[in-house]
Amino acid sequence: MSRRLSARLLALSLALAPAGLAPLAAQTAKAQAKAWTAGRTPDGQPDLQGTWVNATITPFERPALLAAKGVLSAEEAAQLEQQAAANRVESAPRAGDVGSYNQIWFDSGTKVVKTRQSALVVDPPDGRVPVIAAAEARRDYNLGHTADSYEYMSTWDRCITRGVPGDMFPAGYNNAYQIVQAPGYVVILAEMIHDARVIPLSGAHLPAGIRQWDGDSRGHWEGNTLVVDSTNFNGKGWIASNAASGRIKGIPESDAAHIVERFTRADADTILYEATIEDSKAYTKPWKVAMPLSRDPEYTVYEYACHEGNYAMEDILNAGRALEKAEQK
Repeated sequence: MSRRLSARLLALSLALAPAGLAPLAAQTAKAQAKAWTAGRTPDGQPDLQGTWVNATITPFERPALLAAKGVLSAEEAAQLEQQAAANRVESAPRAGDVGSYNQIWFDSGTKVVKTRQSALVVDPPDGRVPVIAAAEARRDYNLGHTADSYEYMSTWDRCITRGVPGDMFPAGYNNAYQIVQAPGYVVILAEMIHDARVIPLSGAHLPAGIRQWDGDSRGHWEGNTLVVDSTNFNGKGWIASNAASGRIKGIPESDAAHIVERFTRADADTILYEATIEDSKAYTKPWKVAMPLSRDPEYTVYEYACHEGNYAMEDILNAGRALEKAEQK
């Protein structure tokens, strides 16, 4: 029996129990609440280790039709899941288009997040990222010139990185993360691009003159919450590089970016993840993404051999040069 079903039956028993049985039911509820306690690693860290997944149909930003809804009702969540199932139909490719992956290769989820929030963006309250016009213009230019040069392509297309916190944003497939802890460190392996973040739990940030694609991440514990502070970005990346992030795909992550992530173990099968993004060169104010990560001990993380199979980038650039030659005739 699942924990969710057990909880529902317990609530029903409390509601229907005769007065004499109510104390016993209450004691049972209290015992179940104490059934899980947060574990510790041998060196005393709250234990976040395991394989976690975050595939979901919950949209990155709140759609207009849910403008006033921060949290979905059970009925609304079911309707969205039914619609998503109906939409998972392979469409015929367009003329001259060989098509993309078919559904067997995708793993974008079938459910809304279990918190039933209407968008992954939870702040501002309207669920919309406060992007400045200049950042949108830069995004549009890059996306419109991908065949001109590799410099306009995303760092994911170039097999460099999906970025921080972009590597935590759900995509169409490979939505798994393996967390490993060692004395003084937490390591997060993202399945996509097989990218491992080694996060020290002590020490100051790198000097301001040292800049990196994924910035410089430093972690510390606030109670049972791992807080990861990232600065020192090189200004060459994107905040998000996957289509599931909607209009945020391609928004530049500048050298002024400051990212604060929080990982809180909520129960045996859930980590609550939050990321607050601050970047004065891209947004009018800070904004926040939140989502649960679900434990999946049966999931196997295979190597993502990105460069070995990255023929598309070369093909796109070759097609761009062929188009230029054709236009000169």
